[in-house]
Formats: sequence, structure tokens, C-alpha cells
Amino acid sequence: MTETNEFEIINKNNCVMVHAMDIIGGKWRLPIIWKLYQNKTMRYNELKRSLVGITNIMLTRSLRSLEESGLVSRVEFNQIPPKVEYSLTDNCQELVPALEVIYSWGRERMIRENLDL
Repeated sequence: MTETNEFEIINKNNCVMVHAMDIIGGKWRLPIIWKLYQNKTMRYNELKRSLVGITNIMLTRSLRSLEESGLVSRVEFNQIPPKVEYSLTDNCQELVPALEVIYSWGRERMIRENLDL
């Protein structure tokens, strides 16, 4: 058995990619970020309607997680009926160029695989 170098062990504490994916990973976080990027500001039900297949629980959990990570801003208006708007923070705006590359790559793959866009 070979001795493992402590720097070769990848974990949440020493790998930038693992850390980043811990924040933005999951099925719905990137699509939520992308929708907010496209629309600037959205209300909960607008997001829900634009993300086919997401449940209320998953949308709520994902939004809370993104808010706790400082990627999404939640603004609650003191009115009746209640109004809450979500938007990307400046911190998350720094992520947008990488998302545009992922979008382009995914779009090209879908075209090559003859999938509906």
C-alpha cells in the first residue's frame, strides 16, 4: 500500500472546486441563478413558473441556501398582499461569465445531440 500525500486528498476544506460546487451545486441552484440573471428581479411565483418541475419545498430551500451564501438577495416589501423579490447580489454577478460559458457549451451539446432547445 502506498503512502498518501496529505495534499493529494481532496476534501471540502482544501479543494476550491469542491467548495464552489458545495455552494452552487445541486439540480436547481444554477437554473435559479440563470433565471435571475436573465430577468434581473423575480418574485417567487415567477421563478416557480419558469422552472418546470421544481417543487415549492425545493425552490424555497434553494433560495434560502443561495441567500445564506450571499449569492441571492431577498427583498421583502411591507404590504398586503406580501411581496418578495429575488435578485442576484454583486458577488453572484461575478459568477455570470462562467455561467455563460457553461450555457454555450450545453447549448452546443444539445444541438449536436439533436435535442429540443
